[in-house]
Amino acid sequence: MEQAEDFRAESRALHALIAPLDGAAMAQPTAFKGWTIDAVIQHLHFFNQAVILSIRDPEGMATFLAPLRAAMAGGRTMVDYTNEALDGLTGPALVATWAETCEATADAFLGVDPKARLKWAGPDMSARSSITARLMETWAHGQEIYDQLGVVREDADRIRNIAVLGVNTYGWTFANREETPPEPKPFVRLDAPSGAVWEFGEPSESERVEGSATEFCQVVAQTRNIADTSLKTTGPNATRWMAIAQCFAGKPETPPAPGVRGIRKG
Repeated sequence: MEQAEDFRAESRALHALIAPLDGAAMAQPTAFKGWTIDAVIQHLHFFNQAVILSIRDPEGMATFLAPLRAAMAGGRTMVDYTNEALDGLTGPALVATWAETCEATADAFLGVDPKARLKWAGPDMSARSSITARLMETWAHGQEIYDQLGVVREDADRIRNIAVLGVNTYGWTFANREETPPEPKPFVRLDAPSGAVWEFGEPSESERVEGSATEFCQVVAQTRNIADTSLKTTGPNATRWMAIAQCFAGKPETPPAPGVRGIRKG
């Protein structure tokens, strides 16, 4: 399961970034809903624990997530609940515990049939899709940390997993908003971090998205507004898609406004 090792590598890269931070640095807010770096890592850690349970103890996972559902139905925020569920674990101790669980998460998926169906908070999904989602979330939430620390992330070709997810959720993006996905689906041509060219779909000059694979992933994961990238869209379907793209599950989310998300200067 290549995606398990890709998840491990992405988690290790994020760990290398935040391992030197002290408690005060971990408590600084990011541009993502004001979440602190602590809150971001708590979130990733909580759901990594849940996904391990989805393999080893599906019923236990449902029990694990039930209090979160109840808390949010009662008006509490996910940040407040995960902080409480983790007994206020923050700072370097949180980073160390999260890193250990990342390794355990990758290990848990290595021996699983990629096509095996796993229970999750939303619809069931294949094991491959499940660990790809963990990779995407780690990469996407990692973006606000890199941005806050003023660091330009050097991506690797493992982000192809996120690009594929972005392409595959074209229909979902529209259906999730109760819109009919417009046809034809745009052709996507991306420049990978390695310099390779990735192409998805039927070649088209009238409906296409082209440019940096990193920026495409940023847009579909809603860590950047397309206006803050150099991506080029051609055609109404491509333009509309990139304006609302959402490669993750859940209710429709609005991408960040232009200029809101980016690398912090100074």
